[in-house]
Amino acid sequence: MDFGFEGTESSDFDVEIEDFVLKKTKKFTRIFEIGFGGSVCFCNVMGDSVYFGACDGFVYAVDAETGKEQWRFKTGGVIMASPAFRENRVLIGSFDGYLYCIDSGTGEGIWKFKTSDMIYSTATTSEGIVYFGSNDNFFYALDIETGRESWRFKTGGEITATPLCHENYVLFGSYDGNYYCLNKRSGKEIWRFKTGDHVQCEQKPLVHKGVVYFGSWDNNMYGVEIETGKEIWRFRTGKLGASGSAVVYKNVIIFGCRDGILYAVDVDTKRELWRFETGKVFLGASIRNGIVYFGTEDKNFYALDALDGKELWRYRAGNYNYGKPPFYKNLVFVASWDCHVYALNLETGKEVWRFATSSLSPAYTPPPHREFEMVVKKETHIEEPISEEKYKSKKKEETVSLSDYHVQSEYSSESE
Repeated sequence: MDFGFEGTESSDFDVEIEDFVLKKTKKFTRIFEIGFGGSVCFCNVMGDSVYFGACDGFVYAVDAETGKEQWRFKTGGVIMASPAFRENRVLIGSFDGYLYCIDSGTGEGIWKFKTSDMIYSTATTSEGIVYFGSNDNFFYALDIETGRESWRFKTGGEITATPLCHENYVLFGSYDGNYYCLNKRSGKEIWRFKTGDHVQCEQKPLVHKGVVYFGSWDNNMYGVEIETGKEIWRFRTGKLGASGSAVVYKNVIIFGCRDGILYAVDVDTKRELWRFETGKVFLGASIRNGIVYFGTEDKNFYALDALDGKELWRYRAGNYNYGKPPFYKNLVFVASWDCHVYALNLETGKEVWRFATSSLSPAYTPPPHREFEMVVKKETHIEEPISEEKYKSKKKEETVSLSDYHVQSEYSSESE
């Protein structure tokens, strides 16, 4: 039989699927164990340049038109974060525990700020302040000009989520399972929203009509009202966690999960309109002119019609492709684990240029989904007094069946 989960299939083990469940049994630490190499996870665009960090410890600036290197800056550790910007400054964290501020034109370091653990979180900026989280469980606010700390806020777990600034608030998730809303000037907590597992959200979450949308490893995509912290929207995804960010197009929320499924859901009715399946980990998508662009761990980069989810083209890279891809004129940029950043034509997917990092050896990354196991359902038998007529046994299911998540869809397509 086939359980539909890597590493658990067995043709010799004949048992009903309903007797087993897929269960998260360990803390997710895959992203903290990334090794050294030339791999690139995220990239971003400011002006006429593409900026990105790599697992070789360098931050790169590349001409967006030609792919020619402009400068590189060396940090002391692996870089998984995407760069944030403020005027002529690039801000990015490293596994060495520092947040770096770099001159965007020259590549010269301006200042660096030390935390007590590695930084996976991408920073965000607002009104002269840079906000970011660290694996030391703290969320920081620093003055962009000087790098001096304005305030810090302690959570109950590592912070790998990209923060969002909205009006007077800064919002972010934590490994403690909470999504926080703080006053962005004082760091005072306004509200917190509790999910059923840790909140990762590598890319900036979506805000639509005063509601912030974010995923949790409890397999739900949530919509929470920013002013009140009240849940007003929820959609159940796959079985392996949701950490990707959403986009919106004509009142349709488009988002993916770590099962490799991209969903399109009507905001008002919560009705699934279509889905596209790749079967591999998905982190984030971008949308432009009615086309959704994204990559996954199946090594393909896709362009889909946002209205019906039909594939328009795909580009095959040499390894994983992650993150919300940025745009420049008629180009879309793909950061790849194969140690390259690619520039592709938006309409055709044809490669325009590629840039190689300092090492062509991909960084080590642990296998996906090792935190999940196929386990036998637990049963609790409650004995009742035995009579001459009957003996009753009640069965309590403490976890959810693999088959519980089947959703009817108007249109479904699948990657080869």
